[in-house]
Parts: sequence; structure tokens; C-alpha cells
Amino acid sequence: MMMKENKVYTKTGDDGTTSLNSGLRVKKHHIRVAAYGGIDELNAWVGLIRDTTKNLLDQEFLLTLQNHLMVLGTQLSTVLEEDFPSEFLDPIDQSQVIEIEHQIDCISLELPPLKNFVLPGGHPLVSYCHLARCVCRRAERQITELNANERVSPFVIAFVNRLSDYFFVLSRKFTQDLEIEENKWIPKEKKRSS
Repeated sequence: MMMKENKVYTKTGDDGTTSLNSGLRVKKHHIRVAAYGGIDELNAWVGLIRDTTKNLLDQEFLLTLQNHLMVLGTQLSTVLEEDFPSEFLDPIDQSQVIEIEHQIDCISLELPPLKNFVLPGGHPLVSYCHLARCVCRRAERQITELNANERVSPFVIAFVNRLSDYFFVLSRKFTQDLEIEENKWIPKEKKRSS
């Protein structure tokens, strides 16, 4: 019996197109592809943060986030709701938004009040959180651009909006956990010309 070879490459994208969930082919620079590509990039950063932190509770929640991001990417790669693979996936809904708000609130209770803007840096783990926050904001811009032309679930938009806030408070938590000083941005006084 001959086994079918399973290859990573298909060559179908050599013409600059890719396939959405429904099988519809679109250009690789289509805003829908950019939106779910941004979520894929974010998921890689979340994996790096999860691999770097030693806190088991943080690792567990970050793994949960990675699973949510896979579902979210699937939602974004689906044009029509009836094409979403609901037989084995539940779409992002209000419960995931509430879940992340709860995480933000719990972390925030343990942090000192914020009186200045914070500069990214101080430790690689803190910087990874800020990079994830920025990638998340870019993905959010791509998703809202897609939403301007094609409907995106309001729960997806809310979830991604909260997620960037989560990475900000997580960066502050790691700063505190690692007992390093937070890099506060204190603007220098403007020099006056005479």
C-alpha cells in the first residue's frame, strides 16, 4: 500500500493568493489575510512570553490565550458565519472578553498606581509583553479596517482591544515580580529659545 506524502507546501499560493476557510481564494495582501496574519504573529509572541515566564499560573493563562487566538484567527479567516467550523469550535464571545477583563483586574489590584507613562524595557520578559501589546494594537487596527467593509464580530474587536491592555498590565506585573525598577517616562522640560 502506498502512503500519501504529506507536504507543508502546496504551491497553490505561488500566484500570490491564499485560501480562506470557505475555499474562496483572495490576494495574500487582502485586509482579511492581514488581520488573521496579525493574530498569528501575536500568538507567536504570546508563546515566547509563555516560554520565558516561570510563573505557572501565567503560563496556564497564556496557553488559554493562545487557544483563544487560534479560534479568533479562524473567525477572521471565515467570511460567512455558516462557514465557521462550529461543529468543533466555539467562536469568541462575551465570556472570553469577561475572562480577560477579570485577569486585567486581578493583576491591576497587585500593582502600584500608574502616575507616568512607562517606557518598554528593563528585562526581556517585560519587553516581550510590550512587543505583544504593539503587535496586538496593529492587529486591532487591521481588524477594525476589515470591519469597516465586512462585518467582524463585536466580541472579536472587544477581545483584541482588552488583550493589548492585558499585555500592558502583565508587563508591569513582570516588572514587579522580577523586582526591577519600572522605566518611567519623565519628559525633560522644553528648552526655551530666546
